[in-house]
Amino acid sequence: MEKDIARALLSIGAVFLSPEEPFTWASGIKSPIYCDNRLTLSAPGVRSQVEKGLAGLVRTHFPDCEMLMGTSTAGIAHAAITATLLNLPMGYVRGEAKSHGRTNRIEGRMAPGTRVVVVEDLISTAGSVLEVVQALRDAEARVLGVVSIFTYGMPRGRERLSESGVENHSLSNLDSLLEVAVEEGRISREWKGRILAFRDRPDDESWMQNR
Repeated sequence: MEKDIARALLSIGAVFLSPEEPFTWASGIKSPIYCDNRLTLSAPGVRSQVEKGLAGLVRTHFPDCEMLMGTSTAGIAHAAITATLLNLPMGYVRGEAKSHGRTNRIEGRMAPGTRVVVVEDLISTAGSVLEVVQALRDAEARVLGVVSIFTYGMPRGRERLSESGVENHSLSNLDSLLEVAVEEGRISREWKGRILAFRDRPDDESWMQNR
């Protein structure tokens, strides 16, 4: 499944590989790869594959789940479609509380103690998804874990999830994606190794110095 999803993401141009001209992530990290999973929403075949995959992750790893919660904004649509497949209620967590109306941060009716799974599109350093988890915990939800489309598998992200006691299961990951990219001739095996080295040491200035 990991390679199938990776192949699907590459086929619709949802993953951008640019080792010569790195992208700048929101965290400030200079990265040779950028993954835009929002593009899956515009590709019905891949979208169906992704949502069925997410539903399978929930069924397999979190069978006691009572509600899905999407991250704002990228996880909302995926949470809604996956919840429909699972016949579960869903909601989403805003980046910050509204400044008007009921000033909600959590949208959707969620009783204290509800067993929740968070739906995220992408895991990198895990900072944003853990903010969502904390907001749900503050609202007395029982967060069972996270399901996501793609993870870079960055050490910082893994450490943060572990320290917070959060279990994440992703449909695909950087290792599988790069292997497919090599098989399809999109990048060389040398660049695969260099990108994985970047993943394991994203703050190492040698990436920019030796690119």
